[in-house]
This record gives sequence, C-alpha cells and structure tokens, in this order.
Amino acid sequence: MTAQQKEQLWLKAMEYGRRCGCHQRADRSFFIGQWQMPVCARCTGVLAGHIIASALLFKRKKLPSWAAVALCGVTFTDWLIQQLGIKESDNPRRLVTGIAGGIGTAVLYFEGIKYVIRTVKKFGHSKTAKGC
Repeated sequence: MTAQQKEQLWLKAMEYGRRCGCHQRADRSFFIGQWQMPVCARCTGVLAGHIIASALLFKRKKLPSWAAVALCGVTFTDWLIQQLGIKESDNPRRLVTGIAGGIGTAVLYFEGIKYVIRTVKKFGHSKTAKGC
C-alpha cells in the first residue's frame, strides 16, 4: 500500500469516526505510529464494549438490566468528574470506562429490542385471537 493510499484510508476512517459523533480530539485519542485512531479513547472503549456485549449475547450470557445501568453509570461518573473539574480523566481510564458504558448500553439496546419484539408479537396474537 502506498503512502497516499494509507493517507486516503486514514482520512476515510476519520470521516467515519466524525460521523459516529466522536469529537476526535488528538489529546484524547490513541495513536498507532503517526496515525490518530478515528475515534477517541472513550469511543474506542464504547465500541469495544458493544463487541463484548454482542459476544456475550451470542453465548447466551445474560447481564441484568440493573447491572447494565450501573455500567453506564461508571462512564457517566467519569465524564461528570472531569466536567466538574474535580479530576481530569486520562486515556486508559476513558478506555476502561468506555468499555463499561459500551457493554451497558448494548445490553440495554438488546433488552429494548427484545421488549419491542415481544410487544409486537403479543399485539399480533391478540388481534388474531379476536378474529381481526
């Protein structure tokens, strides 16, 4: 791969990261050599957490909703402490709390989707039972 092709690939990755909603601040991002990752440390963690939660789902491992909310709370707490100026977070902490939040949000997404599917099925069954 030529240097120009690498740069084009990196620019496309950075555009994808921006479209995902990441601020892409260099001081809050990891680098591979001279190349900044397309998403910041926390977003990297969130994406990794989504992958981990998906793997758990396929292995039929269930995380209770309260635990998912608690994991989201870990991410929120780290963000809040930083926003209030109590303590500046660092990239390793952002990564770890992002993973926690990613697992939590993915589990809540899955639970929400399952709820909608159950509700639609229930609604469909009740209509057929009434002869509609």
